[in-house]
Amino acid sequence: MSLLSAEIASGRRLEPIMVVGRVGEVRGMTVLVTDLPMPVGSLVSIGEARGEQAPVLGEVVGFTASHAIVMLLGANAGIRPGDDVRSEQATPIAPVGERLLGRVVDGLGRPIDGRGGVPAAVARPLDPPPIGPMSRKRITEPLRTGVRAIDLMMPMGRGQRLGIFAGPGVGKSTLLGTIARRTDADVNVIALIGERGREVRDFIEHALGPEGLARSVVVVATGDESPPMRLRAAKLACTAAEFFRERGRHVLLMMDSVTRFAHAQRQVGLNAGEPPATKGYTPSVFAQMAVLLERAGAMEGEAGGGSVTGLYTILVEGDDMTEPIADAARGILDGHVVLSRRLAQRAHFPAIDVLDSVSRVADEVSDAAHASARRSALRMLALYREVEELVRIGAYARGSNAETDTAIDVQPAIEALMRQGGDEVEAFKPACDRLIAVAEAAAQRLAAPTGAASGRGA
Repeated sequence: MSLLSAEIASGRRLEPIMVVGRVGEVRGMTVLVTDLPMPVGSLVSIGEARGEQAPVLGEVVGFTASHAIVMLLGANAGIRPGDDVRSEQATPIAPVGERLLGRVVDGLGRPIDGRGGVPAAVARPLDPPPIGPMSRKRITEPLRTGVRAIDLMMPMGRGQRLGIFAGPGVGKSTLLGTIARRTDADVNVIALIGERGREVRDFIEHALGPEGLARSVVVVATGDESPPMRLRAAKLACTAAEFFRERGRHVLLMMDSVTRFAHAQRQVGLNAGEPPATKGYTPSVFAQMAVLLERAGAMEGEAGGGSVTGLYTILVEGDDMTEPIADAARGILDGHVVLSRRLAQRAHFPAIDVLDSVSRVADEVSDAAHASARRSALRMLALYREVEELVRIGAYARGSNAETDTAIDVQPAIEALMRQGGDEVEAFKPACDRLIAVAEAAAQRLAAPTGAASGRGA
């Protein structure tokens, strides 16, 4: 899309008229409005400014026979029967621009970092047409994250969508902050959806840091904000990422978390009258998840050759990888990284279980030597896991299986590669050379005469 085409499209979305309805009923966070022929997704304001209280904003989420169903973006305090409900925005749009870099905004694109407004912003749709499957570029270029366990064992490609599956307290936020600081992407767009308010500033100042924030856009909707605000924040992050992609940037879109996006969509669906289906989740949850996750990628022939690579966290309730949201996300994404509580309890950070993790584009973005070494290391790790308990209690008898003996011998070297401190930075090339060296050492042990190999392991 050319810049002129984008501006023309923005102009066509302008609404020259105002539609006014009346408050009929209030049911919790839902307002039933009469005489409001506005489309679903419209933004409206309810009531008038009274003293320091501004009108309440809401979003049209559905209709009954005689009412529009509006979910509030804030509290319902002050709303009275018969209050005016005015149209503010008929098409869901949000302001984005180059000046968003280094800023923290809410789900409506309003700055919340106390640094004034964002000038030179342009309107972009929150729900653009999806990328056609034949318009997508193949994923052939690697995207380095600066985390050895990911870059070596499940390498990412530009335009890929990768999920981070984790329970609470296993280092998910720290991992995201590390990637944001070290990735070779041009721009980070970080969406904090449903986060605890206390953790937002901690993530920005500690996990992300000044260097990470300088090339990032952070979109925040905390857990105490309304479900529509959480949905809008997730969509705004995608819209901002697409804006930079159109300008030829390689963007890393990080969303924490898709699970809370799904919770917000479930609340909206239930308030709109949608019947619950799988474990209380409404059908629209899974439809909207697919739409959201498919927005990442790279388009064939797009000016500048930009891309959006998606990194999404999925909260696994009770460490159950088969719960509905985790199961649906695995079917949509191009790979998954599993954070293990067992590894976190052993102070192994990042707590990535490389045997349970996979990147579906790993072979397309790795050279032959790296791919071969990665497969060898995975085999050694799998063999070691089979006998790990026996080794720990001293019950394993060496010499019974040469491959298992070799896996035990090289396990410390592989584990050293997978561990990485928060301040430990290593370029990809030397790290990959270390992995290849471990794989070659394992191959040499297996090729040695049986007696010699057993003697070395004794």
